[in-house]
Amino acid sequence: MKKIYLFVLLFFIPVTILLAQEAPFYKDIQHFKELDRQNPPPKNAILFIGSSSFTKWTDVSDYFPGYTIINRGFGGSTLKDLLYYFNDLVPVYKPRQIVIYCGENDLANDQTPADTVVSRFKQLYDLIRNYSKNVPVAYISMKPSPSRARFLPKFIAANAAIKACIQKEKKIRYIDVYDHMLGPDGAPVPGIFVNDSLHMNAGGYHIWQQVIQPYLKK
Repeated sequence: MKKIYLFVLLFFIPVTILLAQEAPFYKDIQHFKELDRQNPPPKNAILFIGSSSFTKWTDVSDYFPGYTIINRGFGGSTLKDLLYYFNDLVPVYKPRQIVIYCGENDLANDQTPADTVVSRFKQLYDLIRNYSKNVPVAYISMKPSPSRARFLPKFIAANAAIKACIQKEKKIRYIDVYDHMLGPDGAPVPGIFVNDSLHMNAGGYHIWQQVIQPYLKK
């Protein structure tokens, strides 16, 4: 009897620990759900999903007057996180269009190669197409963040591969912000990033506005 009790105890302790541990970004997703409970989101809106470049774009609707936008970016997220939380991020809003900015955080380390991000992007697009065969999608290229200069070759490679994938599809567009954020010397335009040289200021978002707007669906 003691052996049985010990076995049961040893089995359930790890399970209890796992259940007690929150998945990454769990609180962000719960925050979105609470926002939706307090103020039901608009129907048939353009859905922005991705990482902190969207999270910090708190006034995104001001940049695109006449468009209804739901911003569900959560800082630090990767494409793997978008895959994990897909059902909490996309089907619940029934969007008229999905705009994605993600992948930069996946590559901001020495372990993840560009082709891993391309594979994750393909998985995300497959999930979207399983959800809806017709919803328009736009993928925004990874930007040339100065603080991540040593990873830029991977950004460039992943951007090119994702663009090539997108060009084979009909209902998804590739939005190149990378090149538009470079000056004549090939370096990022001065003054469009905040002090961390990672996130953008209003000048950076103004560039994004000009590049993104032609791709948005009314």
